[in-house]
Amino acid sequence: MRPGSPEYFAAAAAIGAVVGFASGLFGKGGSAVTTPALRVFLDVPRFAALASPLPATIPTTISASLAYRGHGLIDRRAFVVTCAVGLPATILGSLASPFVGGHSLMLMTAVLVMGLGLSVLVREQEPARPDRPRGRVRLATIGLGVGFLAGLLANTGGVLYAPLFIQWVRMETKRALATSLAVSAVLGVPGAIVHAALGHVDWALVIALSVGSIPSSYLGARLAIRTRSATLLRIYGVTLTALGAYDLLVAEREGLLRLFGLR
Repeated sequence: MRPGSPEYFAAAAAIGAVVGFASGLFGKGGSAVTTPALRVFLDVPRFAALASPLPATIPTTISASLAYRGHGLIDRRAFVVTCAVGLPATILGSLASPFVGGHSLMLMTAVLVMGLGLSVLVREQEPARPDRPRGRVRLATIGLGVGFLAGLLANTGGVLYAPLFIQWVRMETKRALATSLAVSAVLGVPGAIVHAALGHVDWALVIALSVGSIPSSYLGARLAIRTRSATLLRIYGVTLTALGAYDLLVAEREGLLRLFGLR
């Protein structure tokens, strides 16, 4: 499929639509999923496949956040604290990325995502407690750790924010997903700027992804709002576990084999 052709644009828009819907439903930016999809289905060059989804996640997550915001689900305190710490951490992570092994980080991320998914599945859903203290230290720690990791891996970190909000801050499921989307929209900006300055971004690809993802992410968020929290939490736990297992056993299989001296 020739880059720049109508078929290429349509295929990229379709990838954006699928990933965007999942982003709205599960409160994540989607860049970590879009990159392998672009490589597999469109044979996009590595740097373009890594960097181009980042600018597209910004309008995508904003679109989904608007659906949640209309229902008052974004936790403003968590949003402010996480972004205040996460923004400089993301910048530092981006600057440190040339000096850190990418495969090791991806393996650690996959293990963490799978572990969080399993922990979500085994924990009983607690009733929502809007007046419960959020724990600024925990929120700041999440912003620092995930922000730095997101900078290293050139993504928004959305796949980690929501489960950590649920598990560590004990935030209600829909509120955690909504807040994760809002945080991802902000923290996707530094990485997008850096990679654009380096010339890694294919802007035609960004437009195609955005055309598909912006409306679909809003629809995904609307579906999440209408789904019972307990059901949504179970679906989210299964999805996280499957995504972590896929990254660990398929996407990062070579790195895993080298880690154990089998390759």
